[in-house]
Order: sequence, then structure tokens, then C-alpha cells
Amino acid sequence: MSLTRLSFKEMCAKFDVTPRTLRYYEYIELLQPEKEGRTRWYRPREVARMTLILRGRRWGFSLEEIRQWLLIYEEQGERPQLDAWIELADRQIAELGRQKAELEEAILDLQKVRDDTAATLT
Repeated sequence: MSLTRLSFKEMCAKFDVTPRTLRYYEYIELLQPEKEGRTRWYRPREVARMTLILRGRRWGFSLEEIRQWLLIYEEQGERPQLDAWIELADRQIAELGRQKAELEEAILDLQKVRDDTAATLT
């Protein structure tokens, strides 16, 4: 792999994503690789953006939220982007906490019904 830029195939391999995913991220303007004819080249900026995109997806952010957040840097700079990040992160932490509580409640409920059912068989 080149240190200054990655080919389409190298980018897919580096991030373990499908070509379809990479093309889609380009289509929705999350990534903007350089193009030489039909060949796409990904520079360090695109590699960094892809890292942020995949982290954001893992944390439950929508692609549109990620796109808007990345746009803040381009349009307003680093400080507004970091302020927006704190706000987004706080909101997502609260949402993940709510989902965790719902899952814990569902697990307890399922365990009780399972145990009650098992008790009727003995």
C-alpha cells in the first residue's frame, strides 16, 4: 500500500468494507477521492474521514449526522465541529443508555417467562 494514497481496492481492504459501501459513501458525499480516469485514489484526508465514519456508525450515528458533522469542519472550522461533537456525543450517550435499559428489561422479562415455562415442565 502506498503511504500517500490508497487505491479503491486497498481502501476496501484497509477498512474491511465492500466496494458497494465505499461507492455509496462517495455518492452521499462522505468521501471525495481523487479520480484519474476511472481510478479512484484516497489520500490521508479520506482515510481519516473513513475512520470517523466507521466510528460514528459503530456508536449509532446516522450517515446524515456524520455527513453534517464533517461539513461543519469544512464550513466553520475545528472549534465549531468539536462543540457540535460534544452535543452529538451527549445526545447519543443518553440514547444508548435508554436502549441499554430497554434491553436489560427485555432480558429480565424473557428470563422470567423462560423460567416459568421450564418450571411448568418439571
